[in-house]
Amino acid sequence: MRIVSLITACLVAAVLFGLVIERERFFALVSDLSPYEEAAAPVDTPDPELVPDDAVPEAEAVEDGVIRVMAKRSVAQEIGTQVRLRGETEAARQVSVVSEVSGKIISTPLRKGAFVEDGDLLCSVDPGTRESALAEARARLTEAEARRPEVEARIPEAQARLIEAKARLKEARINATAAERLSQDGFASQTRVANTEAAVQSAQAAISTAEAGVKAAEAGLDSLQASIESAQAAVTRAQTEIDRLQITAPFSGVLETDTAELGSLLQPGGLCATVIQLDPIKVVGFVPETEVGRVEVGALAGVRLNQGPDLQAEVTFLSRSADPTTRTFRVELTVPNPDLSIRDGQTAEILIQSQGVMAHLLAASSLTLNDEGTLGVRTIDADSLARFMPVTVLRDAPEGVYITGLPEQVDVITVGQEFVTDGVEVAPSFEEVIQ
Repeated sequence: MRIVSLITACLVAAVLFGLVIERERFFALVSDLSPYEEAAAPVDTPDPELVPDDAVPEAEAVEDGVIRVMAKRSVAQEIGTQVRLRGETEAARQVSVVSEVSGKIISTPLRKGAFVEDGDLLCSVDPGTRESALAEARARLTEAEARRPEVEARIPEAQARLIEAKARLKEARINATAAERLSQDGFASQTRVANTEAAVQSAQAAISTAEAGVKAAEAGLDSLQASIESAQAAVTRAQTEIDRLQITAPFSGVLETDTAELGSLLQPGGLCATVIQLDPIKVVGFVPETEVGRVEVGALAGVRLNQGPDLQAEVTFLSRSADPTTRTFRVELTVPNPDLSIRDGQTAEILIQSQGVMAHLLAASSLTLNDEGTLGVRTIDADSLARFMPVTVLRDAPEGVYITGLPEQVDVITVGQEFVTDGVEVAPSFEEVIQ
């Protein structure tokens, strides 16, 4: 029984081999062995003159060395290209609000997730002795301003003394001139002449003293003005310290952290809260340098998140400098988010609209590589010779792939391109005719 099974298995294997691998030879052998071949009824051949021309297919003669291939006559069409990126959502603004003064928190904390408006109180710091420092600075300012009339009055007094000294100098010079003339005529003694000259010198000294008094009065006024400005600066500084005790929200947004706890001690630079703005929200991606020329500020774009509906956006920023590590350019889109349903950090797929280009739609199986590894297709020229043409794949579609780099109309080999090289003569059968 075992030998019979082995023989049966061998016969079945031989029949399958003949049917699958050597099908033509198998049927030819069966036909030769058939006893009814000669008895078969002859088939009447219709008269060619009675059959229409389009009903008799003409047999195409192929010379030796010519390779049959399938081809498609492709015509370029304009398509709207899109730049596809992977990115993530990012808050329009995010600020860590810190304290500029030191002190104890005396306000009730707000919990993270709460929505705050611009100017809302986040943290309140204990004023301590800052109000007393402000009162002291204001008192010094008042004192300095009260001295202004007294100091200003010294300037006219000094100027009057200067005028008086100048008048005395003039009188002394007149007396000295008269005494000199009388002394020449013998009517005045040398003692009188010496006295008049001494009076002139004394008057000149009085003028110098008066001028110094004027300058001192003016300097006193300048010193008073400096004291007033210093007092005003102290008042401003004390008032600023008090104003910094109330830490408010810089813009409307959502608290990402709790505000500082009641009773905690804040130092300058200590964190009060983190506020983020999610309406509108940004979608950030990075464009490779090969695609950056197709992106423009103001271009429309679509955004698809992992959850939620597709969104319409607009390109609002395109970086002018590339990232030194990835050699990509940052691009930002702005998306309205009134209900705050989009969160910061969500993964997003970005499609940025760009200008249309002329492209051919071909099956992906039509693509091939040349000896240098360049991607392209095999085409047929006017002399029915195969030619390799490099192409660039724009994007794929359910019907195939869109490629550029070909003429507006071209015959592309779709089946058999792997068996021909440049300059090989081919006999194409076009898909349009067969279908």
